Amino acid sequence: MRVTKLFTLLLILLMVCSSLLRANDETTGKNSEAPEKFNVGKLIFEHIKDGYEWHIFKVGQTHVSIQLPVLVYSTHSGFHAFMSGNFHHGEEMYDNFKIAKEGKYEGKVVEILADGSELKPWDFSITKNVTSLLLSIVFILWVFLSIAKRYSENYARAPKGIQSFIEPVILFIRDDIARPSLGAKNYERFLPFLLTIFFFIFINNLLGLVPFFPGGANLTGNISVTLVLALFTFTITTINGTSDYWMHIINAPGIPWWLKLPFPLMPIVELLGVFTKPFVLTIRLFANITAGHIVALAFYCLIFIFAEFSSVASVGVSVISVAFTIFMSILELLVAFIQAYVFTLLSAIYFSMALEKHEKHAELH
Repeated sequence: MRVTKLFTLLLILLMVCSSLLRANDETTGKNSEAPEKFNVGKLIFEHIKDGYEWHIFKVGQTHVSIQLPVLVYSTHSGFHAFMSGNFHHGEEMYDNFKIAKEGKYEGKVVEILADGSELKPWDFSITKNVTSLLLSIVFILWVFLSIAKRYSENYARAPKGIQSFIEPVILFIRDDIARPSLGAKNYERFLPFLLTIFFFIFINNLLGLVPFFPGGANLTGNISVTLVLALFTFTITTINGTSDYWMHIINAPGIPWWLKLPFPLMPIVELLGVFTKPFVLTIRLFANITAGHIVALAFYCLIFIFAEFSSVASVGVSVISVAFTIFMSILELLVAFIQAYVFTLLSAIYFSMALEKHEKHAELH
């Protein structure tokens, strides 16, 4: 609740500052040729969205970035492969392709046809988020294969190094999530998936908080990524659903018949619930991680907003802004763990619902 109030106050402050800037423009009579004002929304969304290059830093007008492969297939001109540096940070066109700056394809690679129209090709590019995904996979494999090797060499040896950190977390997932939710008979079947999903989300949440390469990508704040993770849970739940699970959806016991016939109201509600579960998983993770990045960046933006008034105001606000940013960063460390825990717990609960056996009681005569 305190975080919500803080976020609300920050938004109010940003709106007030924007209003003051507009009023200042009107009173000073600035024309359209004046330098462009600091755009809060543009800065924030450029930092949290995906991109065709991995921007490191900027010195003056010089951008230092990691160029990534652009792989596109056009129905007009076939397959093309080149590096994103050919776009010169999105300012130039290469081989009739460019990054759209406006319209329905904004931020995406489009092909410019002879008549000047834009054609959206099939895009298989290795973007910033894809690169972050591959790096996190390599890191996770390295960590857990190293730990597995240590266990295979001497299982009874006391854990040390990163093993001493990972082992308690594994036991926590097993003893406080998998076993209580799924029972002693079933938890081992689903434990590998639950461990994988937890550490994947947790590690990528942490990498998203690191402001420099290989961190800084908003992978778990990308709705496509969270949707795929939720679909994994949905698929496993659907495949492992027992006959009692599906019967409970189609013909839930204890529900009056007039809610089932002639119009199957409750079966429709129950069936919608099946598809609502992955939607909840998708939005919960996406919204919480993205909101954390937006709040932290908004505190930074306060410095530049007040700089529009005077350098003295900017210096004064910078102290408060940096302090709140540090506070939000520490809070985000907790959020990184909580969101991984909640996603894993809800997945385990959905699995247990699919495996539930409903006892049939004889009618009393």
